[in-house]
Amino acid sequence: MLERATHTIKDLWSLEEGTEVSLYGWVRNKREHGDLIFIDLRDGTGIIQVSAKRENVPNFEKVKTIGREYAIFVSGKVVNDRRAPRGREIRAGSIEIVAKSEPFPIKKGAGKKFLLDMRHLHIRSIKVSAVMRVRSEVCNVAREWLRKEGFVEIHAPSIITMAVEGGATLFPIDYFGERAYLTQSSQFYEEAAITGLGKVYTLQPSFRAEMSRTRRHLTEFWHLECEMAFSTHEDVMNLEERLISHIAESISELEELSVINRKFEPPQRPFERISYDEAIEILKEEGYEIEWGEDFGAEAERHLSMMFDRPVFVTGFPKSTRAFYHMLSEENPEVTLSSDLIAPEGYGEITTGGQRIHDYESLLKRIEEEGLNPEDYSWYLELRKYGMPPHSGFGLGIERLIAWICGLEHVRDACLFPRTPSRVRP
Repeated sequence: MLERATHTIKDLWSLEEGTEVSLYGWVRNKREHGDLIFIDLRDGTGIIQVSAKRENVPNFEKVKTIGREYAIFVSGKVVNDRRAPRGREIRAGSIEIVAKSEPFPIKKGAGKKFLLDMRHLHIRSIKVSAVMRVRSEVCNVAREWLRKEGFVEIHAPSIITMAVEGGATLFPIDYFGERAYLTQSSQFYEEAAITGLGKVYTLQPSFRAEMSRTRRHLTEFWHLECEMAFSTHEDVMNLEERLISHIAESISELEELSVINRKFEPPQRPFERISYDEAIEILKEEGYEIEWGEDFGAEAERHLSMMFDRPVFVTGFPKSTRAFYHMLSEENPEVTLSSDLIAPEGYGEITTGGQRIHDYESLLKRIEEEGLNPEDYSWYLELRKYGMPPHSGFGLGIERLIAWICGLEHVRDACLFPRTPSRVRP
């Protein structure tokens, strides 16, 4: 039977010196100096030094056999010592082995591919676990803010029968003899849900069968999507700006950011705004070969994001670069009421949003223009027959947001077990 722990490491910094504690953890490192052993103990909430003297620990010889990643149970006193990391340690009275570990395969200086192969063990890294804690807090903050704003969280299906973002990027599955796919987005289901709930959001995985091998793409990613009835493109941009600002301000003081050596400054509002036309002209002046009607390449987008010190909305994308459901501008029907929000420091697009087509005939026309079969979108079209108001929404890639906040080189470092075109394990 396991002994009951009295504290976690996170608790220890606020306790009075001399407090008796007992806690579980894993051995990150061990150093022996004759009759004195130092153990760096981690438990998922932090790290603290444990000192064990032969005269104080009855099973000292057994403690000497402890290796890296052993799980142990420590009892002792909290003691202030300027020589210890953060000036505090546990003076052990007893140390018990809970679970042994074989020699740990991950060594300092291991390559990226090896670390990804060993992701199931690499999670024990202080930096990896810090990023995961930031990620958890981002999701918690987003959910709480959206709830206060009147949004209802819904759970959309992950198995679908029609494409949201293009058939070429669908993962097909055999659904009891019928062709089905893994979802690319929950948007269509959110559009149905707003007619009963007003404002909704989902936070769940999306899947894209893209062979993109950039630092910004995953085949499975977590998607925060919001949809609002009775709203415009302008409304959804304001929502995005307020949400991103709130997340950034809430996260900026997290201790975990200092663990990964990231000094994150919340962006100032208002965010910058430029039109697609202006972005094209800027990129041409910077030497990029890009014509009106083309989407930005990864390098062009990265360059554009380096030119601003805060997120920037790029608005008014041509319909040739957007899915069929985007509302067209009354002034220029070749332009959509849509936008990308591009993060600074080279991190690029983190959200895509806009106003949706709410008129049946207009949506049917766009589906046919794109060469799609209206029958495949029958229920989505049918929504427009029964009081579908003007509405808008956006999708935010959680891993891209985390990568920017944490200053990560690749979005795969922002998730626990990344999925890319070349990686489906562990």
